[in-house]
Amino acid sequence: MAGRYDNNPFDDEVNPFAETEARGKASGQSNYGGGAFYTTNPGSVPPASNSRLSPLPPEPADYDRGATIDIPLDTTKDLKKREKELQAKEAELNKREQELKRKEDAIARAGIVIEEKNWPPFFPLIHHDIAKEIPIHLQRLQYVAFTTFLGLFVSLVWNIIAVTTAWIKGEGVTLWLLAVIYFISGVPGGYVLWYRPLYRAMRTESTLNYGSFFLFYALHIGFCVIAAVAPPIIFKGKSLTGILAALDVMTGNALVGIFYFIGFGFFALESVLSIWVIQQVYMYFRGSGKAAEMKREAARGAMRAAI
Repeated sequence: MAGRYDNNPFDDEVNPFAETEARGKASGQSNYGGGAFYTTNPGSVPPASNSRLSPLPPEPADYDRGATIDIPLDTTKDLKKREKELQAKEAELNKREQELKRKEDAIARAGIVIEEKNWPPFFPLIHHDIAKEIPIHLQRLQYVAFTTFLGLFVSLVWNIIAVTTAWIKGEGVTLWLLAVIYFISGVPGGYVLWYRPLYRAMRTESTLNYGSFFLFYALHIGFCVIAAVAPPIIFKGKSLTGILAALDVMTGNALVGIFYFIGFGFFALESVLSIWVIQQVYMYFRGSGKAAEMKREAARGAMRAAI
């Protein structure tokens, strides 16, 4: 059986490192495990690279490794003080908020409505919100009534422009002063005397506000009709741009006459719309039973006055 292992089966294998080892011996290198390394021959050591890291600077002589950092305790005191101040301010704000809410609840229980000025949007002067505060079935009528208020504003502004033109063309300054007085008294007066009462009457169904509206809106219609006609009562009616004044100034100056005719159109349209509004409001007033309620309240008032 010994003859069986006489021949080494690996004799025919080629050593892959043989050639490498021969070259290493020739050049002064040796291989170990497939990795080449240089011998201790100083001639064969490559020069050092220039990319070496610079050494750390020496520690200062007075550096104390055991030194401690003192943290001032005042910082903690300041934080606690600020926290207390913030808590005090928060408590004060909560107290004010509760007081304001209590006042709002008291106002709501008393039936007082706080009207915030919101119109016109660029410079709020009055409170006006038909879409939110007026019932749906009355919104169209309220919008038309508001149109008559704006129409009065436009008519009186154009009246000032036309009378100013007449003044430039030779008429007296008194006409212009009267036109300004009509505007100053007409626009704020129209809002306070008849438009705001109608708005509140539509919103709250107040019989008293309806009565105020009917009284002063009738005066408004009367003024618009007189302005559209412009009878020769005061300064031959030229302080208003009515039809008679337009015919009068047309003979002297055609441009002034055109301005007056345009003013006549504004006042005539304002009169027609205002008459339609008062008719519709009166029909609703009677149909809703407010007329009978107003009569009963008037009777009670007369009885109280008599007693």
